[in-house]
Amino acid sequence: MASVQRALFENTPEIQRLAALCEKNNAIEKELYTKYEVKRGLRDLNGKGVLAGLTNISDVCAKKIVNGEEVPCAGNLYYRGYNIKDLVEGFLREEHYGFEEIAYLLLFGELPSASELAGFHETLVERRTLPPNFVRDVIMKAPSRDMMNSLSRSILNLYSYDSKADDTSIPNVLRQCLNLISQFPMLMVYGYHAYNYRHGDDLFIYAPLPELSTAENILMMLREDRKYTKLEAKILDMALVLHMDHGGGNNSTFTTHVVTSSGTDTYSTIAAAMASLKGPKHGGANIKVTQMFDDMKEKVKDWEDKDEVRQYLYDLLDKKAFDQKGLIYGMGHAIYSVSDPRADIFKKFVKQLAKEKGCEKEYQLYETVEHLAPEVIGEKRKIYKGVNANVDFYSGLVYSMLNLPKELYTPIFAAARIVGWSAHRLEELKNVDKIIRPAYKPLAPHREYVKIEDR
Repeated sequence: MASVQRALFENTPEIQRLAALCEKNNAIEKELYTKYEVKRGLRDLNGKGVLAGLTNISDVCAKKIVNGEEVPCAGNLYYRGYNIKDLVEGFLREEHYGFEEIAYLLLFGELPSASELAGFHETLVERRTLPPNFVRDVIMKAPSRDMMNSLSRSILNLYSYDSKADDTSIPNVLRQCLNLISQFPMLMVYGYHAYNYRHGDDLFIYAPLPELSTAENILMMLREDRKYTKLEAKILDMALVLHMDHGGGNNSTFTTHVVTSSGTDTYSTIAAAMASLKGPKHGGANIKVTQMFDDMKEKVKDWEDKDEVRQYLYDLLDKKAFDQKGLIYGMGHAIYSVSDPRADIFKKFVKQLAKEKGCEKEYQLYETVEHLAPEVIGEKRKIYKGVNANVDFYSGLVYSMLNLPKELYTPIFAAARIVGWSAHRLEELKNVDKIIRPAYKPLAPHREYVKIEDR
């Protein structure tokens, strides 16, 4: 029995043999993608995305028309037609948290009045609850070291508690989405505590407080002493707003559209989006940024020596440093080529938080890399557009200064993006009654069956 159990978790010689066979017979020559005009990653050779749908929810702009030609420009992000910079400036000027207000905007298409915002806050508050014994029966059982997997399991389990789980009418799906948006911070924080408890830490489970915002409740439930500063909550709230949505074509949101188009339930749809976001090329990117900087801080003796920092960046691209992948994490974006508006907004507050936390030297290292990396990449690589710091570049630093565990970096992204996923699911259900099914060109020649004794 023990040997059978070991086989489940080991790459045995037979598994390795079969894997080699998989690699051999799954390989496709790269030139064939060009020959058959396949848009790899659903993007053309210039990085422009294939048009796969229509949306009213958000818009990502990184180019403008000059003399009849598209040219790169400073990036802008619009939620329901409103520039994200104006939205952020608005709720900061009015001195209230933005998550609830911008969630209302994305879900319902209009900015709420004061009374509508208060009513929406109450709606979220009354849904900040989990089914009886859910923490004990689901979250505490076999907690995973990966919080995204733990969260996906919790979301799928909530299906079992919903008597209308498969009802895909707009009112019912909206109810489910509001429930999940409200419950997500609890699922995330409780899952983290449950895993640590299984590994010897104290267990503390705090119920969310009705008077607190989403960002405040996350910090309060996460910390044993329940304490946080106003600046900490303000910046976490900012992070949630900036990550809430990013057009219809990002990987997890496109997944939401694809899975919704099949007619499946809300819980399965959100779990699929979670699986997409978990990937290091998507929501997991900010963890890679912080890990890269941890390695850099070890290898670079003088953080203020630009030549030494530059050499480390060369080593990254030459696959000699960090994970040997040849990437400078946090630099570059599929759409933005001049600037990422989310990173621009974030950066204004990162410096303020660095001062409060005594991390000015670390912040300066990030700034140095931000300035040097585009130059280094330009020297080493042929690139079709500019390279700039994206939102993941600074979000990892922010989360580390907030003393958030790395295990929750991607779940916090998900706690924000679940609003966008919900809005896009509702939009897909309202407008499209056709399953998304793109074409793949088959390359394998047809063959005659050979009897087993003749093989």
